[in-house]
Amino acid sequence: MATVQSSIEISIDEARRRIREAVVAAGIAQQINSRSTELTENSEVVLRRRYLSKDREGNVLEDPDGMFRRVARNLSMADLNYTSSEDDRQVTEQEFYNVMRRLEFMPNSPTLMNAGRELQQLSACFVLPVDDSLDSIFERVRETALIHKSGGGTGFSFSRLRPEGDVVGSTGGVASGPVSFINAFDAATDVVKQGGTRRGANMGILNVDHPDILRFIHSKEDGAHLVNFNISVAVTEEFMQRVEQDQAYDLVNPRTGEITGQLNAREVFDQLTRMAWQTGDPGIVFLDRINRDNPNPQLGRIESTNPCGEQPLLPFESCNLGSLNVARMVKYTEDDVVMDWDRLAQAVHVGTHMLDNVIDMNDYPLEEIENMSKKTRRIGMGIMGFSDLLVQLGVRYDSEEALALGAQVMRRIQDETYKASMALSEKRGTFPSWEGSVYNQPGNVRRMRNSAPVTIAPTGTISIISGASSGIEPLFALSYVRNVMDNTRLVEGNPYFEAVAHHEGFYSQELMEQLARSGTLHDLDVPEWVKDVFRTSHDITPEWHVRMQAAFQTYTDNSVSKTINFPNSASVEDVAEAYRLAYETGCKGITVYRDGSKEGQVLSTGDTGSQASSSSEDVAQPTVRVPRERPRQIKGVTERVHTGHGNMYVTINFQEEGKPFEVFSTLGKAGGCDSAQLEAISRLASLALRSGVAAEDVVEQLKGITCCPFWDEGTLVRSAPDAVALALQRFIDGNAGEKEPAESKAVQMQFIPEPMYYNGNGNGNGNGVVAPTARKCPDCNTPVIYQEGCLMCISCGWNKCE
Repeated sequence: MATVQSSIEISIDEARRRIREAVVAAGIAQQINSRSTELTENSEVVLRRRYLSKDREGNVLEDPDGMFRRVARNLSMADLNYTSSEDDRQVTEQEFYNVMRRLEFMPNSPTLMNAGRELQQLSACFVLPVDDSLDSIFERVRETALIHKSGGGTGFSFSRLRPEGDVVGSTGGVASGPVSFINAFDAATDVVKQGGTRRGANMGILNVDHPDILRFIHSKEDGAHLVNFNISVAVTEEFMQRVEQDQAYDLVNPRTGEITGQLNAREVFDQLTRMAWQTGDPGIVFLDRINRDNPNPQLGRIESTNPCGEQPLLPFESCNLGSLNVARMVKYTEDDVVMDWDRLAQAVHVGTHMLDNVIDMNDYPLEEIENMSKKTRRIGMGIMGFSDLLVQLGVRYDSEEALALGAQVMRRIQDETYKASMALSEKRGTFPSWEGSVYNQPGNVRRMRNSAPVTIAPTGTISIISGASSGIEPLFALSYVRNVMDNTRLVEGNPYFEAVAHHEGFYSQELMEQLARSGTLHDLDVPEWVKDVFRTSHDITPEWHVRMQAAFQTYTDNSVSKTINFPNSASVEDVAEAYRLAYETGCKGITVYRDGSKEGQVLSTGDTGSQASSSSEDVAQPTVRVPRERPRQIKGVTERVHTGHGNMYVTINFQEEGKPFEVFSTLGKAGGCDSAQLEAISRLASLALRSGVAAEDVVEQLKGITCCPFWDEGTLVRSAPDAVALALQRFIDGNAGEKEPAESKAVQMQFIPEPMYYNGNGNGNGNGVVAPTARKCPDCNTPVIYQEGCLMCISCGWNKCE
């Protein structure tokens, strides 16, 4: 690779000039100016795998153009509720089609997947109220199952539930507290396959003054509980002030309203931040700030958000989200590149019209949700492609210029969304609850069609479809490896970076390989100004992540999807400082992710962790287990198990006394990582059995592991390891006390899985910034990343939360 001058710094204007020349030379500028409809290869892969209509055999029935036309036609039908003109409807259909086909605006994934199809469930997430009675709790569990079945996620506040140990009047017993009931919701989620294929996503919130707050903060500490929940603590500004002053605050029983005790605010805050450092949960929601911006206080207080945290909702409200691709909102002139504010305004107006129509065309999972959604007509106009915009303008992500540009862009989006909503109200009327809303106050009357219409949601796969960077996040990578076949590696790069590298003369395949491994330009031999402009998430400090979130929050009605990323070496105090900064800068919530904190249990907690010390006298001598030799002949039984990985065949060989001796497991399809990992599990299980480990102990270690759950004749098989455990358990149960295994009686129970539909929040489930993981995509075997609060594959669009 040629050596380049790496120490030269240049101005923003000069950086923009050089990038503009490179982008023009690469043909990208012409695509943007001409409003090109061209999709990237990766976009088409994602659409084929996850969005395009398919028949029961999985054959694709439409192309991307057909999908956009299907969605546009379906959503335009809502216009006929307000006009009898078919010509007007066709104009609307073409506007909707154009704004999506040109990759300028995208509704959330449920709308792209389901509009014009049988399901017609277009919302991403919902909030359900949980009252302090068994009837209410288990009615909500039932409703949660229905919502997850239809492809939605759910948010809850459990703050109304009486604390653990409180009296239960009807029985004279004591209450088990909110955390125990959250486990009931988690269990229901675990067994209801969302949209026929995946589990749903949930948000659980508890007020900081609830007597069970400490148990809640620690509820995910072991990594084994509430795996289907994000959790957040609802704090107030008063609580944060008491944290700073190291003062106590009151705990209040929600059943009686009486003070039951006090806790030191700083000590609670310290435990909260330690758990966030250790596990990523809980986050913080500033609920009093959220309610100051509640557009419909006459309908009640906002208690919860959607699973990703960016959309506060009243009970039974729904998410209705879409995102503007600001990377396309520029204009390349003969000598410059500038914001195209007219194009932005046009796209916002069409997008607002589209989201309002979604409310009418949606097939809601519950009648209460339909009533509330149509009463408030809440929408969420958001943003994606912000980092791509910064690159085109030559602006460094972690800079004052970027903060100013972000605020400017978001203010314009908010202004235009309000104008579009008020224009719709002139034709269609205000939303039904407008009379008592904040928009109908003396001296400040705005006739709005929609409540709180601006939200910055995570954009997940719709940003891949649009060929844009995700939300307001930094670039996640400038180069990455995509596995296109079993033994073929394809190194792909960010198009803007590749254009600049070619134009400036430092491009090489070696550089792209190095960049794919390192994830950052920091230690590579490229010009300093290029390093400044092409900053990745690895290069951005937590402080700048928070400051960027705050800049966008200023002009966002609801909240901003963003997780603050930390290196593994970050301290608990680093996390605490980010939480304080979020409070000081006016954010409405914050979620953190420390690299590696969700990969496994933390063994040491820094300077407060316990140090194990022992002398030789204290240490018991280990028992050495020697595996028994395998005999030349051995009897066995083979069972077929249907799993999410395909048909699995589990052979259990046994000794004369009927005890399992070894396990062999194979998948119907040979080769690949799944088969290799299954072989490893079987070898280790066999080694344990031959070494005298009880079969029941092997079952205990393997059962419950979850990945690609699948129903097999009425039994939920959570993963390949779980299938091995199930087969072993059936063998044990069927042959207890027998020297030879009894002949099994085959029982056939037909189970027809439901067709796959979208689940999660539609834009990726969660709010986060990228963090590399050691895990591989189950669909294409490419390494996955942690972005927007969820594991995601940037190659094929697989998303654990969708």
